[in-house]
Amino acid sequence: MKELEFTQKRTLSRTEAADQLEALAAAIRRGGQAELELGPGRLTVRIPDELRTEIEVELDGDEIELEIEMSWRTGQPEGSGESAD
Repeated sequence: MKELEFTQKRTLSRTEAADQLEALAAAIRRGGQAELELGPGRLTVRIPDELRTEIEVELDGDEIELEIEMSWRTGQPEGSGESAD
């Protein structure tokens, strides 16, 4: 069962989409505790040094869909010295 799921669908200008991606890239680059703007609110997440990524491009008639997915575990950071029993 998912504990939290947020989906946002909206139409952006090319510039607005680029701004959103740049803000996300900056948060990932900084790592640690990152604040992500999600519509009317913000979500603070820990971003580790390594992420699993998936990029998918679909062409369907006259529409292109680009999906960028990033995932990571939310447990103790590796090398923290604590057991994860």
